[in-house]
Amino acid sequence: MGVVRGGLSALCAVAVLVVPATACAQEEGEGTMTTSSITDVAGIEVGHHTLTERPTGCTVVLARGGAVGGVDVRGGGPGTREIALLDPVNSVQEVQAVVLSGGSAYGLDAASGVMRWLEERGVGFEAWGGNIVPIVIGAILFDLWIGDSSIRPGPDCGYAAAEAAKDGAVGEGSVGAGAGATVGRLAGLARAMKGGIGTASVTLPDGVVVGAIVAVNAVGDVVDPATGEIVAGIRAEDGSGFADARQLVRTRPGLEGGPGENTTIGVVATNATLTKAQATKMAQMAQDGLARAVYPAHTPWDGDTIFSLATGEIGGEPNLIVIGAVAADVVAEAILNAVRSAEGLEGFPSVSDLAGPR
Repeated sequence: MGVVRGGLSALCAVAVLVVPATACAQEEGEGTMTTSSITDVAGIEVGHHTLTERPTGCTVVLARGGAVGGVDVRGGGPGTREIALLDPVNSVQEVQAVVLSGGSAYGLDAASGVMRWLEERGVGFEAWGGNIVPIVIGAILFDLWIGDSSIRPGPDCGYAAAEAAKDGAVGEGSVGAGAGATVGRLAGLARAMKGGIGTASVTLPDGVVVGAIVAVNAVGDVVDPATGEIVAGIRAEDGSGFADARQLVRTRPGLEGGPGENTTIGVVATNATLTKAQATKMAQMAQDGLARAVYPAHTPWDGDTIFSLATGEIGGEPNLIVIGAVAADVVAEAILNAVRSAEGLEGFPSVSDLAGPR
């Protein structure tokens, strides 16, 4: 049974929704459910699909009414889809969905299922001859070292995640794109921990809402920016606490990892009205939250990518300084929620499995 979290507390039970078996069957409702999430932005819906055959899956962020999009890529090994159209100089102004997926580059196929789902509902860019072309962007993370690597999210999984998408409470932890995510691999897999997916939001006094959802698959540690304490990451060799990536990078010459084998990917959204250039700046500022909560961040070994969506519910000139700063805050909070909500796998303990700082 899942748990509803309001803010940082207020726990109560919710029912588990079981989805009928498909080619990528899952039991929806597992993980922690939060009532403070990216879906607090009106017009944004989130759906997860988690494969039962091995820990992996995908997460879809829908904006059926369209949203102005932006992106900022800072990792050295990204796996992305359709991000060139987000350049402010290019013609398409709105997107309808963002897909975050496990499965490495194979997981990019999940977006095809989301396109099919949107096309069936007449949602997308209106092209010549009455054709509808859904604009679906996305990014992937590497989770192929857990279980049978031939099992990856594909179009059926993307379709099922879109079908499951809704507003309201959003699952966190070991679901969707966070199902096979791990953190703390800088000293090898044997000392890594379970990562996951998390979400958070802030509502400002003028009614502007900024929310984020982040899948955390970092090579290093997750650190609480408020305290400097390690929440999850590289375990010490003797199992007593954490090794601390901040010390390892200064003292250990042979750190492990490889290009594209890690990655923290996510989406920030707001109900403010932004241009494509402003949405891009929002995504850039949101990356500060990733850098605060993940150490090291934006390395040659990962594909750290943040997308941004602006639904335009609130008109007028936006205060981009405030929106961007809060976007960084909710990204950092979502990262902490991701690892705190995760459930451990064999060889990859979760935060709740350890006695370390939370």
